[in-house]
Amino acid sequence: MIKSYAVSAIILFCAVLIETAILSNITILPAVPDLILLCTIFFALLNGKIAGEINGFIAGAFIDFLSGAPFGFNCLYRTLIGYIMGIIGHKFSFDGFFMPAFCAFFATLLKSLFVWIIAFLFPHVSAVYRIASLPFLFELVCNTILAPFVFKFLYLFESPLIQRKDI
Repeated sequence: MIKSYAVSAIILFCAVLIETAILSNITILPAVPDLILLCTIFFALLNGKIAGEINGFIAGAFIDFLSGAPFGFNCLYRTLIGYIMGIIGHKFSFDGFFMPAFCAFFATLLKSLFVWIIAFLFPHVSAVYRIASLPFLFELVCNTILAPFVFKFLYLFESPLIQRKDI
């Protein structure tokens, strides 16, 4: 179990570096695809709600350390998304193209809802999504399209990531 969390933390850290150091510097993109969210969804679907919570918190902590957001902002909503996706993971099979795309679409909508609620409760947080804006729609489409490909890539690491249930 510790091995799967360590491997997933390394993968999340690499995704954070790719997203913050490379993708955020491409000026022609209206928004950055959320690879970290896609990785968190994969880990939650693979191992359940507890793993989803832990990986969501770890991903949020990495982002909070590297961004100007108040500490805990990203941890909060990513933990909730990891938990919800972990519940969904045991109900459906997420193989193929459609289910990863649907999960990414749903999680991106959840992310915007949670960010909106947090911004409503804490007015000093300035990160708010506008649902009809080009950056949000671009992120929604990118996450939906990229999810099956990210999932296929992460399946290469499935054996060290999966938690054994017989322990």
